[in-house]
Amino acid sequence: MADQRVALVTGGAKGIGLGVAQRLLRDGWRVVAADPEKPPAGLAVRHVAADVSQEAAVRALVGGIAQQEGRLDALVSNAGFMIRKPIRDLALAEWNAVLGTNLTATFLLVREAEAMLRAAKGAVVTVASTRAHQSEANTESYSASKGGLLALTHALAISLGPDVRVNCVSPGWIDTKGEALRPEDHAQHPAGRVGRPEDIAALVAWLVGPEAGFVTGAEFVIDGGMTRKMIYAE
Repeated sequence: MADQRVALVTGGAKGIGLGVAQRLLRDGWRVVAADPEKPPAGLAVRHVAADVSQEAAVRALVGGIAQQEGRLDALVSNAGFMIRKPIRDLALAEWNAVLGTNLTATFLLVREAEAMLRAAKGAVVTVASTRAHQSEANTESYSASKGGLLALTHALAISLGPDVRVNCVSPGWIDTKGEALRPEDHAQHPAGRVGRPEDIAALVAWLVGPEAGFVTGAEFVIDGGMTRKMIYAE
């Protein structure tokens, strides 16, 4: 147990976070999944019900890892959500809530976990979005949070190096809910299909592992090629 690598995955009960937790478990990691919701029954993680936008909750979460696991080798800061509404209708409290979970949480988590991550010569992976680079209407708070997360990633990489590597993955369309997808949904992607959580998990697993030892401060867009595709209305 003392030699087993430990990862904290926020938003680990569903979607991309669940996929990451499952992959790291398969690779032999001990996983702590922080999420207000419970993960699926039978998933061999230690679940902590935590709102990572709250300073006290993050302090308790990381303190619990120090006490129970005694080490932290990887932090996957994945928790996030979107509020989609016209900016004229977007309340300041809603704006702050999105930025709190999607952006500020990473600051809080890294600040609390810095000592353990440095001691382990560990890695941080943030989960941003292709919306850091392009937008749909009425997504200002989400896009701003993901753009900020991308900048925070490279700032942390400089501040924490060489002890801790910090990288960002920016997913595109990932089917996290088992949607009824149409052939055209897949066909519009240069890779030929919509993404799956395990696609993101595979990249995260590499980034927190030893083979990525020379990679830090980088963003990895994983979107099936969509942001490289010119689209014109006919």
